[in-house]
Amino acid sequence: MPVPWFLLSLALGRSPAVLSLERLSGTQDTVHCSPGLSCHLWDGDLLCVPGSLMPAPGPVLVPARLQTELVLRCYQEQDCDLCLRVAIHLAVHGLPEGPDQDLYGTDAELKPEENGSLQAQVVLYFRAYAASRCVLMEVQVPAALVHPGRPAGSVVFECLEVALGAEVRIWAYTQPRYQKELNLTQQLPDCRSLEVRDSIENCKALPWLDVATDGEDVLLHVDISEGQRVGLSLYWNQSQGPTRPWWHQNLVWPLEPDSVRTSLCPFREDPRAHRNLWHGARLRLLPPQSWRLEARCPMPAEASLCWQPPGGDTCQPLTPLLPRENVTVNKALEFPLLNGHPNLCVQVHSAEKLQLQDCLWADSLRPPRDDVLLLEVQGARENRSFCALEPGGCTPVLSRAPTRAARLGEQLLRDLHSGQCLKLWDGDLETLWACPMDKYMHQRWVLLWLAGLLLAAVLFLLLLLQKGRVKGWLRLLQEDIRAGAAARGRRALLLHAADDAAFERLVGALASALGRLPLRVAVDLWSGRELGALGPAAWVHAQRRLAMQEGGVVVLLFSPAAAALCREWLQDGAPGAHGPPGTHDAFAASLSCVLPDFLQGRAAGRYVSACFDGLLPPAAVPAPLHAAPLFSLPAQLPEFLGALQGRDAPGPARLRESARQVARALRPALERCSRPPPDPSPAAPADPE
Repeated sequence: MPVPWFLLSLALGRSPAVLSLERLSGTQDTVHCSPGLSCHLWDGDLLCVPGSLMPAPGPVLVPARLQTELVLRCYQEQDCDLCLRVAIHLAVHGLPEGPDQDLYGTDAELKPEENGSLQAQVVLYFRAYAASRCVLMEVQVPAALVHPGRPAGSVVFECLEVALGAEVRIWAYTQPRYQKELNLTQQLPDCRSLEVRDSIENCKALPWLDVATDGEDVLLHVDISEGQRVGLSLYWNQSQGPTRPWWHQNLVWPLEPDSVRTSLCPFREDPRAHRNLWHGARLRLLPPQSWRLEARCPMPAEASLCWQPPGGDTCQPLTPLLPRENVTVNKALEFPLLNGHPNLCVQVHSAEKLQLQDCLWADSLRPPRDDVLLLEVQGARENRSFCALEPGGCTPVLSRAPTRAARLGEQLLRDLHSGQCLKLWDGDLETLWACPMDKYMHQRWVLLWLAGLLLAAVLFLLLLLQKGRVKGWLRLLQEDIRAGAAARGRRALLLHAADDAAFERLVGALASALGRLPLRVAVDLWSGRELGALGPAAWVHAQRRLAMQEGGVVVLLFSPAAAALCREWLQDGAPGAHGPPGTHDAFAASLSCVLPDFLQGRAAGRYVSACFDGLLPPAAVPAPLHAAPLFSLPAQLPEFLGALQGRDAPGPARLRESARQVARALRPALERCSRPPPDPSPAAPADPE
C-alpha cells in the first residue's frame, strides 16, 4: 500500500553494514590472555561495587583500553545467539622511570611466592536495558614483560550474550581501584545487519522491510511469511530537543510481551527529505536583538549576516568580520549587533549550501535603504583608517577608486564625525558603520532637474515667437512629467486604526512589502517626526491631498476597531474613543474627509479598502464603505495589487508572483495577530490524589 511521503519521511536513517561473524561453540564463559600472562575467571557473577580510589603502593596493573568484537555462540548449527567478546589491554601504573630502576628495586608488594610478577583482580561490569552482569578475572604478568612505556598484555573475556539491537555499556576497573574506571558504549546491530541472520532463532520470525519511492509517494514493502504474527509501527526518531507525541499509532503489534524488533530509517541521507525539512523552516526575529530558526527537526546549520543593497541581486556576506556561527534549531540566538538595519539579512547554510535568507528588520524599519557600509580600523598610535565594504572588497574612502564611496569619501567622513551614521557593530579594533547616501543621490537628481528646467525655459523663450505652437509644446511637456511620475510608481496612503502592537506589525509588514513594488507608500508608522510636528489631522489631510493631486490612491485597512469607529461616525457624525486615548488619532482624524467622499459618491477610483483573513470578515465593514473596492487579504492579493497600481498594473502572471511575495511577507505577522491571547486565569490546583 502506498504510504504518504510526509509520514514515512519522519524515519531518518541508514542500514548498518553487513557483518560476517565468528562462531563459538559451548555454553560456558571463558577467559584467555596474551602469551606469557596467566589468567583465571572466578566462578559465578558478583555484586559490582567499585569503591573509592586508592593510592597505588607501587607498580600495579590497571586497564588501559577496551576493545569489543561481535561473535555468535551456537548451540546447534542453526541455533545461535549474538555474543560480545571483550578484550582488556593492561598497563603498569606507578612504574619508576630511569635506566637504573627495575621492578625489584621498588616498593611494590612483590613477595618471593609471587615469583617476581604483578597480580591484579580485574572487574568487568556490563549493563543493558533491564539487565546487568559483573564478572571477576585474576591476571598475573611476569616481571620480564613489564617495561616502561609498553603494554603489559591483554586478557579476553568470552563472552556476554546480548540482545539484538540493544545498547550495552561496559566498565572495567581493578579491585582495589587505583584509577578511574574505563567505560565503553556498544550499539549492537539487529537482524538486518547480520549475514547469518538464519542462524539466530529470533531473526527467523522477523519480516524483511524495503522502501521504494514513486514520485512524491513512498512504497513500504513488508515481506511476511504465512503464519507470522508481526507488528508495524511508523514513528518519529528524534534524539534532540523536546519529545514529540507519537500521533501515528501502531498498525499491528504482536501479543508477546518482549518481542524482537527491527527498525529501518531510510531517509536519513535522502536529499528530498532534507529539502522538505528546509521548505518548512523559517527565521523569526525576537525583540530586541534575538532571532530563532524554527524547524520540525534538528538540522546541522550555520548562520551569518549579510548586507542587501536595494535592488541588488546578491546579499554581500559580512564574513570574516562577523564569522558564521552554529545554529541550534528552535533556540533563541543573539546577534552581535548594536543596532538593527533593514539592509541586514540572515543567511542559513547547511552543507555549504544556502538554505534560507531573510531580512528580519525590513518589516519594522522600512524597505532597504541606499546606505553604504564603512569599516573603521584602529591602528597603532591612535591612527584610524576607513574603507567602504562593497562587492569588490573594502575600498579606502580617500582614494581615486572608480566607486561612488571613493568619490564621496570626504562627505561620508564628515557625516560619520557629525553623528549621521549608525553604528552597527563594535569590535576590539574594528567598528562597522552604516552611512546614508540618499541625500547625495538626491543632489545629483536636483542638478539634473535644474539643467532640464533651464533648457525648458530657453526653449520656451524661443517658442514665444511662434504663439500658435506654444500650447502644443506645453501639452507635450505636461504629458512627459506625468509619464515620469508614473514610472516612479503610484502614491499609496495607508490609513489604519492601531488595535494593538501585533496589528501595527502587520500593517508595517504590508507597507514594507508594497514598498518593494512600483508604489510610493506613506503610512503613519514611518512618519513619527512629521506626526509630532504637524499633528495627526494636518498630516492625514496633507498626505491625502498629495495622493489625490498625483492620481494616487488611499487604502483603508479595516480592523475591528476601525470598523467600530466608522459605524460610530456614521451614526453620530463624529468618531468616539475605542481603546486607549490617542490609539486611533490618525485614523479618526481621517474620517472627517474620507467618509464624505464615500457618502457623496466620490470614492470610486480614489479609494481601496481591505481587511485581513481571520481578523475581520468583509461583511463587518459598514455598508456605505462598500462603494470602493473591498478585498480580503491575503486571499484576494492579486486583485488588491491590481487595484492599487491602476492602469500601470502588470499582467496577470506578474501580479500573481507579486502576490506570492507579499503573502510570504505577511504570513508571520498575520499568524501573531490570529494567535489567541494567553489565558490570564491562574491554573487550578493539582489534585492531591
